[in-house]
Order: sequence, then C-alpha cells, then structure tokens
Amino acid sequence: MSTVSVDPHGLAPHAQRGSATRGRRFPETEHQYRSPYQRDRDRIIHCAAFRRLEYKTQVFVNHEGDHFRTRLTHSIEVSQIGRTVGRALGLNEDLIESLALCHDLGHTPFGHLGEEVLNRKLEEVGGFSHNRQTLRIVENLERRYPGFDGLNLTWEVREGIAKHSGAIDILKEPEAAEYDPERQPPLEAQLIDLVDETAYNHHDVDDGLAAGILDVERLASAVPLFGDAWEQARSRFPGTSQRRCRSEALRRMIDTMVSDLIAETGRRIEAAGVESVDDVRKHPHLLAGMSRSVAEQNKALKGYLHEHLYRHYRIERMMDKARRLLRALFERYSDNPRLMPTEYQNLDGSDLLPIRIADYIAGMTDRYANEEYKRLYDPTVRV
Repeated sequence: MSTVSVDPHGLAPHAQRGSATRGRRFPETEHQYRSPYQRDRDRIIHCAAFRRLEYKTQVFVNHEGDHFRTRLTHSIEVSQIGRTVGRALGLNEDLIESLALCHDLGHTPFGHLGEEVLNRKLEEVGGFSHNRQTLRIVENLERRYPGFDGLNLTWEVREGIAKHSGAIDILKEPEAAEYDPERQPPLEAQLIDLVDETAYNHHDVDDGLAAGILDVERLASAVPLFGDAWEQARSRFPGTSQRRCRSEALRRMIDTMVSDLIAETGRRIEAAGVESVDDVRKHPHLLAGMSRSVAEQNKALKGYLHEHLYRHYRIERMMDKARRLLRALFERYSDNPRLMPTEYQNLDGSDLLPIRIADYIAGMTDRYANEEYKRLYDPTVRV
C-alpha cells in the first residue's frame, strides 16, 4: 500500500474532520480543548446504556463465566481495532472511536435472540432492530441533559449508526432523509462494519475454544484463516502449551485480517482517486473492504462458527431459556403495563405501548431480565 499523505494533525485528505461536522440537533458552544467527536465519545462512555453493555450477552450468557466477552468488551475491542486501522489510513480516530463504542448500545439482553423476540412482537408496528434502537437511545431515551433528550451527538455519528451494517430498514423510513440515504458514509463509518466483524470472529473463536465447544485441531483443519496461523504459531514456538499457542495463533489471525483491511482499503482509495470526504460520499461503492482472498476465508470462518458454535446444544439451551423468558416478560407487560416503571407505561399516549415495552426490555441486562422474571412470576421473591 502506498504511503498515506496526512496533514499536521495526522489526517488524510479523505478523512472526516471535526471542524467540518454538520453539527448537533441542539446547538452547543464548542469546547475549548475537546473536538466534537471527542465529546461524542465521552458522552457515550458516560451514558447508562453503555454501562449496561457489561451485562449483555455476546455469545455466552454473563453468568456462564467471568472471562467470556460481553457487549461491553466487544465494543472496546472494536474501538481498539478501529483506531489501529484508522491511524494507518490517516482517518479520524475520534470519530471511529465514537462509532465503535456506540454501535451496540441498542442490543437487547441475550444477544441477537432478544432482538428476534422483540422484532416478532413488534411486527405490526414496524418491527425492532438494534440499530434503530441505538439511534433511539442516543436521540431520545437517554435523559441526562437539561436542554435536550438523548445525547445530542454530532450528525456524523448519528449518520454512522443509521448506515451501520444491517440498518437498511432505517434508511427506508421517511425520517432517514436527514442522513442522506443515497450517499455513502465517510470511511470512518465504513470501517466500523468490517472491524466489528473482525472483532467478533476473533473473540468468538477464543471464547468457543475456552469453553471447550470448539476443538482447536478441527478448527485448524477446517478453516484456513485460523489453520495457517495455528501452524505458524506451533512452528515458531515448539513445545509451547496449547493454550499459549492458541493465543498466538489468534493474534496472528487477527493481524492477517487487520493488515489486509488496511492494505485493501488503501488500494481502493488510491484506485478511486478520492481526494476529499465528498469524493468518498459520492463514490458509487463502499471503499473500505478486505481483499477477495481474505474475505472468502473470513466467510468460511463465519460459516464454521455458525455451525459449530452458535448452533451448539449448550448455546441453544441458553438461548431457548432466554427466548421463553423474554416472551413471558413482553406478554406480562402487555397484559398489565403498570407492572413497568412509570416512565415506560405510556400514560400520555406519546408512543405505541408495544414500542415502550420494547424500550424497557431492550434496555435490560441479562441479569436484570432474569431477576425481573422472578419478581413477576415467583411468588416467593420480593418485588
């Protein structure tokens, strides 16, 4: 990859600059030493929805083990990888960090299973998606500031949420016109989809191996992306314990993916001849991406994880219990909204009741959902 030309601030011509932000919905005085995207990052870190990610499932329910990833640790890992890629490409690390840390705020308890349950319950009112819920949180549900609801994040961060992978449903809605649905997001936002996938493929392998669900030799023989790294690690460190060798292999695997993402994205930027953020936005295709070879290997890894980890009977048992629990909570609140805290009862009729129930349930941690179920259904538990 050719050397990226950067300005004195370390930003390439095609990077999104904080000074060029389209601003916030509610105008605020600029901070004397923090950039707009630094302020966004700080608001995200300090909001309640971010703290709740600590007890929300990534793959393994929180109480299954102290060392398994959660939505919080996943978001931190996405941020770390994103900043590495961003720095190599001369992009705005503060914007990348903000997007990485907020991209999963709207996730339900018990991972994607919770999202599926709420989506079915809300079919008649437009469905449910964690991307839309993330936008709802940062634009409305967080109530920390006297002058506005939400976090009043910059337009670019909210745009990145609206255009995050799988968020196509948001862009079809009338209110999405605010986010230029016909134009590409900046490179900082494009990268988040890819580093998100890189992070979860890496740590899901790590957690699956640690849990004893995945077998390292079978994985290595079936998935070249890991197998090559495994052989390199064993050759470089003969006699090392399998646990240490496994960690070395995972480091090498993620380095392969990140290095390829940097090189291929840099190649595409150069080939497209983009010289500004506007050029990036007007380009007919996304510019961030992996090479065909690594993308195919990554796809094979995802397929293996889907078949041998996400559908494993231990995971299925956890998810089956969670599915029944969340359905029961939704049905109980539907029958009697006054079982929810006052702010979710929709007493003023400002929202449809199913949406307010979804707001309440989506905001729960795994632990809180379990305890709430006991409070509602177990007569021996104090309310």
